[in-house]
Amino acid sequence: MTDLAPTGARGIARPDIERTTTDVSEIGDISRPIGFWEGVFAITAVRRALVLVALAIVWEVYARTLSNPLMFPSFSDTLVAWWSDVASGRLPSAAITSLQVLLIGYGTAIAISAVMTTLAVATRIGTDILATLTAMFNPLPAIAILPLALLWFGLGTTSIVFVIVHSVLWAVSLNTFTGFLSVSQTQRMAGRNYGLGGLRMVVFILIPAAFPSILAGLKIGWAFAWRTLIAAELVFGVSGNAAGLGWYIFEARNALETASVFAGLLTVILIGLAVEGLVFRTIETMTVRKWGMQNH
Repeated sequence: MTDLAPTGARGIARPDIERTTTDVSEIGDISRPIGFWEGVFAITAVRRALVLVALAIVWEVYARTLSNPLMFPSFSDTLVAWWSDVASGRLPSAAITSLQVLLIGYGTAIAISAVMTTLAVATRIGTDILATLTAMFNPLPAIAILPLALLWFGLGTTSIVFVIVHSVLWAVSLNTFTGFLSVSQTQRMAGRNYGLGGLRMVVFILIPAAFPSILAGLKIGWAFAWRTLIAAELVFGVSGNAAGLGWYIFEARNALETASVFAGLLTVILIGLAVEGLVFRTIETMTVRKWGMQNH
C-alpha cells in the first residue's frame, strides 16, 4: 500500500515521491512493562545507596583484616561511637554550631558575590575589578590566611566567617560571571526588546540563562566552605561558647579516641551528602531540569 505525496499547486500528483505505509499490527509492542528489580535500580537514590553500602563493607573488611582499632577502627566500631555521642547530644551540638557558622559565612559570600558580578556585568570597571581580584585571591588557599584572621579578629566566630567568605566568594563569583558571559546575544536582545536593562536585565535574563553555571558555583562554594570550616575549627577551636565538628575531631584525636574521630568525619560526610541530595538536587530539579537546560 502506497501513499502518494500531496499534489502540487496545479493539483498534479507526483508519483516519483512515495511513502510506504506500514501496518500498525506489524510493529508490535512499542512499550513493555519493567520488572520489579529493574524499576528499583532505575531510582538514582537506590543506586547511590548501594554504592555507600559497598564502601561500608569494604571499610569493615579492611579494618578487621588490619586488626588495629587505634589506627583504623572498623565501620561497626565507628557506628557505636557515633551513636553514643549522638545519644549524649555532644555530636548534634557540635554539628549545629558548625552549621550556624557555615550559613553565616556562606550567605555573606553569596551576597558579596551577587553585588560584584552585577557590577561586573553592568560596567567595564566592574569587570576589571572582578577579574583582577579573582586572579589574585582565587588561587590563595584559605588555610594561608588563618593566621591573619586570628591576628585581625581574634579567637572566635568572626575569624572563621572571614576564612569561609574568602573560600566561597571567588569560586561563586567566577562561575557566575562566566555564566553571564555565556548568555547568547539573542537572549540579551530579547531582553532589550522588552525594555530591560541594568539590574532588571540581570534578574530576568542573565540569571535564568546562566543558572546552570551559578548552581555549579554554589555547589563548589558549599564544598569549599564546609572543608574550610572544619579546618578552621581544628586550628581556632571553640567558636564563641560552643565547639564545632572540627574541635570535636581535634579533642577525640588528643584523647586517642580514633573511633570518635571517624565518627566526626562520618558526620561531616553525612551532612555533605544531605545538603547535596536534598538542597542542591531539589533546586536543580525545580530549575535547570524543569527548564530543559540539563539532561536527566
